[in-house]
Amino acid sequence: MRPPAPFTAIGYRLLIGLYGLALLAATAPDGRQITDPKSLVSATNPSAGPVPVSQLYYTRTTSGPAWSPDGRDVVLTTNLTGRSNLWKVSSSGGWPIQLLTSDDRQSGAVWSPDGKWIVFEQDFGGGEIYDLFAVSRDGAELINITSTAEVSESDAHWSPDGRLLAISYKPKTSSTQDIALLDWKTRKVRKLTNEQTKNRRWSSSMWSADGKTIYADRANAGFTDSDVYRIDIATGKLENLTPHQGDVIYSLSSVSPDGRTLLITSNEKGGYENVALVDIASKERTWVTDLKWEAKAGTFAPDGKSFTYTLNEDGRTDVYLSDGQSGHTTKLPFPQGITLPAGNPTAFSPSSDRLLVSHQSSTEPADLWAYDLATHQSRQLTFSAIASLNPTRLPSSQLVHYKTFDGKTVSAFLWVPFNLKRDGSNPGIVLPHGGPTSQTVDNFNKTAAALASRGYVCIAPNVRGSTGYGMEFQKANYKDLGGGDLQDEVYAARFLAATGFVDPSKIGITGGSYGGYMAMIAIGRTPDVWAASVELFGITDWLTEQEHEEPTLQQYDQSILGDPVKDRQSYEDASPIKYFKNAKAPLLILQGANDIRDPKEEAEQAETILKKEGKIVAAHYYPDEGHGFAKRENQIDAMQRTIDWFDRYLKNKP
Repeated sequence: MRPPAPFTAIGYRLLIGLYGLALLAATAPDGRQITDPKSLVSATNPSAGPVPVSQLYYTRTTSGPAWSPDGRDVVLTTNLTGRSNLWKVSSSGGWPIQLLTSDDRQSGAVWSPDGKWIVFEQDFGGGEIYDLFAVSRDGAELINITSTAEVSESDAHWSPDGRLLAISYKPKTSSTQDIALLDWKTRKVRKLTNEQTKNRRWSSSMWSADGKTIYADRANAGFTDSDVYRIDIATGKLENLTPHQGDVIYSLSSVSPDGRTLLITSNEKGGYENVALVDIASKERTWVTDLKWEAKAGTFAPDGKSFTYTLNEDGRTDVYLSDGQSGHTTKLPFPQGITLPAGNPTAFSPSSDRLLVSHQSSTEPADLWAYDLATHQSRQLTFSAIASLNPTRLPSSQLVHYKTFDGKTVSAFLWVPFNLKRDGSNPGIVLPHGGPTSQTVDNFNKTAAALASRGYVCIAPNVRGSTGYGMEFQKANYKDLGGGDLQDEVYAARFLAATGFVDPSKIGITGGSYGGYMAMIAIGRTPDVWAASVELFGITDWLTEQEHEEPTLQQYDQSILGDPVKDRQSYEDASPIKYFKNAKAPLLILQGANDIRDPKEEAEQAETILKKEGKIVAAHYYPDEGHGFAKRENQIDAMQRTIDWFDRYLKNKP
């Protein structure tokens, strides 16, 4: 039997020639067409009505799947019981088996090479200080293999011989994250890197086939500059495989089975993320894509014959499968939405004949599928939606584009409820995303589904600072948080009114994290636009945020706002606290007590100041939650409080 052709960069020049032109023909961000607001319609649907909040949140989530070494099982995280725990399902389908029960969230599962153990990470009360645990394949034995309250260990990767685990190692009080080796038998931990620059962190550790080398990323806190390194296990010697000048991202995704080639993502080409192959010996890069949409590397197949990558085109993502011998590239046949290869450490089955895929859309939650590479047929492995949550009862998202205050084009997803009259009487909601280095994508958005099914026209814009549209756009809000990005949200509200469906005096805003920050600064800095606001775990004062937040995020904030001493004015100008005296819209605050990213002190001072100013404000704190609410009963409670708040102040319901 002839061995597969090696994944060398030189060998892939033919491949690039075969499919590169087709990819280059794809549209780009600068080709987006502006949407006529009046072109949007409200479809007629006699069966439409408010979707019960419980139905939305009893719809499960699935994430973090991993193939067993024999290819028979897939372990994954799902909240089937209302808690994000580990479950196991047959790769041929069937009812999943719960491996563990815990009130705390479990994720990042990875199988030992002999298939006897599954290592995963778990935090406590949402506090994001993780321990690594191991559970036997049958779930009978559970071991905490790190048990360190002051150090967070996560992202475990087994060595090929099963003796060691490469892990991410971060002390609670440190802004840096290193790579360490954990001995499976002795449980001893040895740091492999020793980062001294406070705004740099190591991640994505991947083993060579011989177990002598680890490849990893070293990135800055702002996600604007990174390199891929080769690390010698025995000596700890580091070698930079992507040396460069200036801010450029090089991010590792996979190592070829023959150990000759890396599959990476880089924005070297004009600040737009593309996929490349790196020949390890020569450090030569060969580009797989050359696009202005966001292309991201996937993984190599275990047999070395193919690899995956994804293409995010304006918030909608598809999976591509590239054959290394024929040069043929195939887009996997899934419907429009978010389709991603899913698997730790690879989406490919051990025999390379199947691919784990996660797919979701605006009306269907994420589920796992096993895609057969020979037959091109898919088998659904998980079924997340409860039977009563019929996709036909939910208005689907629509991709729209509008010009903002300075002429930039902003992309947004918009949900028009069924059966609306275009009489300018309906309420609208703007949904800012978190981050700000993030993107609203065409996924199953429970907030939009809950509100749109109740008659709220919703819009979720990708304002300046968002990812997915190139580095220039991502950096367009630097030292200007709550400035141009807020105006982009304001113009989203104007777009709602311009549809003819929405009353401009009945527009609300709600979001979490950076979206919660936007929901707070909006009502103070642009008070006449908003009639109500709900903020979840946001930022009130960027200076006090620096005092209380997790150290890595201190560095992240400084990468956007500057030095808190030298650039103090940018912190003050960006803080909602400066504008609260102007607020007119009632504000609801929802906050987890154990949040280390945007701590409860931020919510508490917003509540205190607004009450002192005589504003309408209410707050609710969840004692067992961190950044984002993980427990089903708290998710339901927060969503119901949000609906009630908007119903009261936008629909005048008691």
